[in-house]
Amino acid sequence: MSSTRSRILETAQRLVTEQGPQVSMAEVARAAGISRQALYLHFGSRASLLVAVVRNMDARSGIRSRCEEALTGQEPVEAFRAFLRVWLGYAATIHPVASVLLASRRDDPDAAAAWNDRMGELHEGFLTAARRLRVAGRLRPGLTPDLAADLAWAMTSIPVWEQLTTDRGRSAADVEEHLVGAVTAALTGGPPA
Repeated sequence: MSSTRSRILETAQRLVTEQGPQVSMAEVARAAGISRQALYLHFGSRASLLVAVVRNMDARSGIRSRCEEALTGQEPVEAFRAFLRVWLGYAATIHPVASVLLASRRDDPDAAAAWNDRMGELHEGFLTAARRLRVAGRLRPGLTPDLAADLAWAMTSIPVWEQLTTDRGRSAADVEEHLVGAVTAALTGGPPA
């Protein structure tokens, strides 16, 4: 990645965290020390910039490979728990940007595009895990993989994580531990670990 592109992404991430996703392309260009034209050469639209910001955060953290590695565990229930731990651990990292994108997505199509891009990929991970649980005969009767993925995705969403950590003052480690147990039990029908 070019140094200019990296500088733009870092600047945009900082501005989104500080001001929310409504930050303009002109503000990003000015803060990055480049012209608006140069910014548009790198990112053709504000939506593509916001999507690139969140993808860059994911790439720097290696979250995709860590999730994929977790999902390839030998035993499907343990693989699912490992996947949940990776995701919930990452929630603390992305929370500042994710919360502003989430708050703005209803009124801001660019924020919605960035949010939907990343949450769609996360949902696919949950679907992969749920399908493995079904094949192994560990998915709770009455649940389809699609419904199981929806439930797990919602139960471990950024708003839920935020309510438990910010609103209720629970530590991220506590939230991770209890959500892993609760979500696993909800999908498998077994008692929490």
